[in-house]
Amino acid sequence: MQDFTSALDALADQGLLRTRRVVDGPQGALLQVDGRAELSFCSNDYLGLANHPALLAAATQALQRYGLGAAASPLISGHSLAHEVLESELADFVGMPSALLFANGYMANLGVTPALVGQGDTVIVDRLAHASLIDGARLSGASLKVFPHNDVERLEQVLARCTAGRKLVLTDAVFSMDGDLAPLAELAAVCGRHAAWLLVDDAHGLGVLGPQGRGSLALAGVHAPHVLTMGTLGKAAGVAGAFVAGEAGVLAWILQRARTYMFSTAHPPALAAATSASLRLIAQDEWRRQRLQELAAQLRSGLAGLPWTLLPSATAIQPLIIGDNAAARAMSSALRAQGIWVPAICPPTVPKGTARLRISLSALHTSADVARLVTALTALA
Repeated sequence: MQDFTSALDALADQGLLRTRRVVDGPQGALLQVDGRAELSFCSNDYLGLANHPALLAAATQALQRYGLGAAASPLISGHSLAHEVLESELADFVGMPSALLFANGYMANLGVTPALVGQGDTVIVDRLAHASLIDGARLSGASLKVFPHNDVERLEQVLARCTAGRKLVLTDAVFSMDGDLAPLAELAAVCGRHAAWLLVDDAHGLGVLGPQGRGSLALAGVHAPHVLTMGTLGKAAGVAGAFVAGEAGVLAWILQRARTYMFSTAHPPALAAATSASLRLIAQDEWRRQRLQELAAQLRSGLAGLPWTLLPSATAIQPLIIGDNAAARAMSSALRAQGIWVPAICPPTVPKGTARLRISLSALHTSADVARLVTALTALA
């Protein structure tokens, strides 16, 4: 026990000890935190749907029909009509033949890669890929290679040297800590030339990017049988869960082999029904995506000239690079003292020397909210 205590003390001394705060009430631009209201710039509820009346109504109706728990894995008796309908809707939404629901995005990535590749195969991962993609690659037992961030030329060189077994390339679509986009059209083309699969984690693009919010692949105009996408349903969709979509044959194989799907209780049917309602709102409420673009432009204009680097991002994720861990945490604390919650993200989540304030925008924010944040950061500068 003493070893863990010392290790925790060391994390605290380095400013890397993670803590939790207690939120009471629904998600929104304003959160009730530890007994007071705080303006939140830390949520993944990009479109402001987590507390939408239509989603609450759909979940309430489904509770009456299906009850609360699914009570079994999908391959026993846990796959309800609500799940079946949602999988069809998700496939249609992202323009792919088939989709499969998972409990969450981490479990999806942890299950899909080992289902597709194993010993004798090769997985090639973007250097900044999400932890779940990396962990899934390690779990697969395939040879693991890493290519420099968004470097299509280096990826092609790596693929050209792979001569045995299956090849699978893993990348985020929107990188969660930097907010930049993967060059998906180029990646898909390279993978096609070298008979490789491409799995795209679109956790932060689904709902936000592309026509009607249909995601990063739709934005890039990518439609190819060797491309799969993973989307989470607890971010822009405002609910919970995740899915993988692609060709029917490969999805049928994943259903047979993904251990995180086979050996987990299906997520509650009421959440599937709420997600179906969310998809309709995502498609029809273009104003939500337009609001995000307007707010991002206001933020970027307001922070221009400050002594920190605001990374280029066309998404709801706007990272402000501070550099030093202690300085980033101090700034986050200073903002919190003013009732503004912007999290400090430090190593090992991001590379050393790039500690940052990760500003997340929501369609529920107003221009006054962003102005308040800009004023506070300007004063700190």
